[in-house]
Amino acid sequence: MNGEQLFRIVERYIRKSEPEFTDFKVTRVADRQTMYVEQVGEESSGRTVMMAEYQIDGATCWAGYSLRSGMVYISMAA
Repeated sequence: MNGEQLFRIVERYIRKSEPEFTDFKVTRVADRQTMYVEQVGEESSGRTVMMAEYQIDGATCWAGYSLRSGMVYISMAA
């Protein structure tokens, strides 16, 4: 997934123009997170998903995509 695709997903999420996403999963994580550690299996290890900042309609958020799980993680500024 490239930056433009991720921007469109974040835009749809912020504007709530589509209540459900069918081609991927979106999960909101704790506010003000710029990275998220995704758990791998049931072990105590994980993978870090780096998040980029987006500003849409006055709202600031950070979002990142995990290729392993196909999950988009979104963290709001507040």
